[in-house]
Order: sequence, then C-alpha cells, then structure tokens
Amino acid sequence: MRLVFLSLVLLLGVAMPAVQAAEKPNLQVVGEDHDPDAIPRDSRVFKRVLVSLQDQMSDKGFDVYDETTVTLENFAQGRKRRSDAEIIDIAKTIKKPPMDVAVIFTIYAAVRDVGYTSKVKVRIEGRLLQVKTGQHLGAFEVKGPPEWNAPAKCNRECVIESVGDYAKTLGNDLGSVLAEKLAWIVAPNQDVTQVKNDSALPTAYNLVFDGFNPAEVMKIEEYLVMFSSYKNHRPTYNSNTKAEFWYESGITSSKLNRNLQKMLAELDIRATVQFSGNTYTVQRISLRGKAKPDVNDGW
Repeated sequence: MRLVFLSLVLLLGVAMPAVQAAEKPNLQVVGEDHDPDAIPRDSRVFKRVLVSLQDQMSDKGFDVYDETTVTLENFAQGRKRRSDAEIIDIAKTIKKPPMDVAVIFTIYAAVRDVGYTSKVKVRIEGRLLQVKTGQHLGAFEVKGPPEWNAPAKCNRECVIESVGDYAKTLGNDLGSVLAEKLAWIVAPNQDVTQVKNDSALPTAYNLVFDGFNPAEVMKIEEYLVMFSSYKNHRPTYNSNTKAEFWYESGITSSKLNRNLQKMLAELDIRATVQFSGNTYTVQRISLRGKAKPDVNDGW
C-alpha cells in the first residue's frame, strides 16, 4: 500500500510537467585540429566555420556557450592541434554551466599542383557527442565544389586563404543539418524552445548507493523504475554494503536529485546525496541503536 502511495507521489507530485521546466541541453561548439591535414583553430577559416555552426544551433533554439568564455578562468587559451581527448575532457569538466552536447568539427583542405594552377578541395566533418556518457548522437559531412583553381604553387597559407571563400557557406550547411539531427532527438514533435517535459536527449547516470544492505537495495530499485522518464537500468557493481547502477533516463538532474531525496525520506533512511558530472553518490548515515519512544506518546 505504501508503494502504491509513493507511486502517486512521484508520478503526480514530483514529475508534474506543467510546473517543472525541462533542462534544455547546453551546447558547446569546438574544433578538433589534431590531424596535420586539418586547418588549425587560429585561422580565419576556422573561426568563420565556428561562428556559422554556433549561429545555426542558436537559431534552432539551443543554448550555445562560447568555449573561450566558459573556460577563461581555469584553462590555457589559444592551444592548437588539440586532440579529441583534450576537447572532451574540457567539455566534461566545465561546471558553470555544465555541458550536455559537444558539437565537434574538423576542416580538411587539400591542394593538387598541376603546374599551371593549383586544384583545391575542402570538406568539413561534424559530429554530435553526449558529453556525460560519450554517446554518439549523429554526424554529417559537407564538401565544397569538386575542385577549384588557386594560384600555381599554392602553399598551405594560400590554400587556407582560398578555402575562406567557402567557409561560411559550408559551416552554415553543416550546422543546419546537425541542428536538425539534435532537435529531432531532443524534441521530435515540437519546437526546441517549447520543450516542457523531460528531455528526450539520451542521458545516463551512475548511481552509487554506499552503506546499504541487499534488502534495502531491492527496495531502492522499486523506486528507481517509477521515476519519470525512466528508460532502463543495469547493475554495474554489487556487494553486501554497496551497489552501483547505470541508470538511463530522460529525467533532468535536478528532478532526479529531488526524487532521490523523497525516496530516502519515504524509506526513512538518513543519507547524504552528492552529485558530480553524471554520478550520484548516496552515502548512508549509520546511527547507533534505534530511537526510543517518547514517554509522552502514551506508552
């Protein structure tokens, strides 16, 4: 009976979409230029493509944050030839605001010298990455004209300058497609700016319950599957005093925190709840003995 009552509390009281606004995904557009054949991030071409992608994502209704601004205090600026590992690590460790999706692009330009002129071609690869889980959300590639002419014996700087004429157009084309892909995931049947429920963006949390016995963990699992936007969960570690779950859901982090607190109150368990990245750690507070009944309670 108690579990039925809790179901109504969690489903009707905690997960009311009419009063709980969803957390729209925070986006960061970043360029990967580790490949020697890629155009470096300190070039004008790179910056044109970056701005075009940011504009397309913003126009679609997403919240886009400038990398330099949000990393100004704690990260070295102006680094070139950055690897995927560096880019993703920066995105994962940004806390104000936390990043949900990284839009990663790479610009490739090639030149073929035929003696009397140079033949240039360019392409831009872009992909969407769920920052917290590393899940691949989509990718696309745009290409310029098959080949166009540039001055004979065109060196690397000459190639980059030649590509600049197409940079903005290609960036807009790529950004438009990636924005459409992401919008379909987040809000398949409505405008992104009108999202009111939990996001459809694939999200997963690592839930750690420390200091709980197997019987208590079983009760906790009954609650987890009732939280709004629940999709799936699986145990990743289990012992007599500790359990960990990979928890897939569209629930926002703030609502999940509230649900965990309500669950602990309903189970009459004292514990601390800590959140970092995509990990919730619930640490039980052990008390010696049980509370004694008050003499004024009629005993």
